[in-house]
Amino acid sequence: MKTARIHEYGDASAIRYDDVPLPRPAFGDVLIRVAATSFNPTEAALRAGLLQAFLPVELPYTLGWDVAGTVAEVGAGVEGFAVGDRVVGRLDSGGAAAEYARAPAAVLTAAPKSVPLAHAAALPVAGLTAWQAVFEHGKVETGQRVLVNGAGGGVGGFVTQLAKHAGAEVIATAGPRSTEAVLRQGADHVVDYTARPVSAALDGPVDTLLNLVPLSPQDAAALAPLVRAGGRIVSIATPIEPPADAGVSAMHMVARNDVAHLGALVELVDAGAIGIDISASRPLADLADVHRLGQAGRTRGKVLIIP
Repeated sequence: MKTARIHEYGDASAIRYDDVPLPRPAFGDVLIRVAATSFNPTEAALRAGLLQAFLPVELPYTLGWDVAGTVAEVGAGVEGFAVGDRVVGRLDSGGAAAEYARAPAAVLTAAPKSVPLAHAAALPVAGLTAWQAVFEHGKVETGQRVLVNGAGGGVGGFVTQLAKHAGAEVIATAGPRSTEAVLRQGADHVVDYTARPVSAALDGPVDTLLNLVPLSPQDAAALAPLVRAGGRIVSIATPIEPPADAGVSAMHMVARNDVAHLGALVELVDAGAIGIDISASRPLADLADVHRLGQAGRTRGKVLIIP
């Protein structure tokens, strides 16, 4: 079968397209015929070797954390899945950038019925990150004012929709290329960060700041005072430290794999409460090019990779 792997760390040219034997499911695993994986910027960082300190992998390493596909074989000890089931999940050991992927059954849930199966591959990494940022750490609820900094990316689309679904007033930052999409996703106000600082666009403090993008120390320091006393700052990128006397709680989060949260996201998709924003679909052989575009900031929303 075809796979996209790295044999060493490096730039996007380190990605090789290899023929490897079909994997067999071990105890507790299923074999998935992959409909799609999706590009996550963090995978580009892994490929470049920037995550070795806390996410070491064994090389050669098959890329692809998001998976959506059809169960092709069920391993011993697996209950609740059968050949032909449509599934979605986050593979913490990678492997979805391939025609077939072996996956622990425990990280999988039924794929949404209301969208094409390949589109479900955009959900696990970005969706879980957004769910935990909004509900678990941000504790967003009805009546709050929420600032989503970096709403134009794959995580940002889900954060915006989930915060709006929770009943918040959503103020989002995005570039001109993403403004229409962010408004469709439910933002009440969009600030073009290329034209003016967000601080100049706000008419008062926010209850929660959800930061999704890397920041310079100056930009991080400028955002912190925008949160009211008693409010929250949650960042999935650069940590933001409010002044000690500001009365604001702040945390830097790393999303964890949680199949219950993923199942809740699937239910919201099937209920029409949130959508999946697919900006492009590319074949597996184009994965290196997608990595280059992503690192250059030239992708929007989620890009699917189709084996």
